[in-house]
Amino acid sequence: MNRFIAILLIVFLMVSCKDKNRSESIKTKPITFEQDGNLWLIDAVSKDTIQQLAIEISDDDYEVQTGLMYRESMEANQGMLFVFPEPSMHSFYMKNTLIPLDIIFIDENRQIVNIQKNAKPLDETSLPSEKPIQFVLEINAGLSEKWQLKPGDKVAWTSEF
Repeated sequence: MNRFIAILLIVFLMVSCKDKNRSESIKTKPITFEQDGNLWLIDAVSKDTIQQLAIEISDDDYEVQTGLMYRESMEANQGMLFVFPEPSMHSFYMKNTLIPLDIIFIDENRQIVNIQKNAKPLDETSLPSEKPIQFVLEINAGLSEKWQLKPGDKVAWTSEF
């Protein structure tokens, strides 16, 4: 009888542990914005500031490849600036990116070359620059239209690193 109770107790413990493991999930912290500097979008003709943004800078391989992936939101006054070592053709895509974006391609003179508007979340379609560029600014979709950004407008920024 004692052996039967011991076996029953072991089975009970195994089942309760198994159920406990199923109900627990690993919680991860959301990826948050970390300001590295400030950026100004400047009208090519009037030289007036169109908009000022707080920026997070991506300038190493891991940061450039990850970008805004897995983030659930971004404020309208924030953006991510990608910095490449030298001008070249670049193409972006929205794999694992959860928020719609406008992707602004900027040449080595800090002049906007072209804008890929309203890039769709999770879409792996290639979104290329039209000319060699050295910088890319990602902002929330629709803002480039709202701010009336166009090729030729300039970009200036300061960084805290």
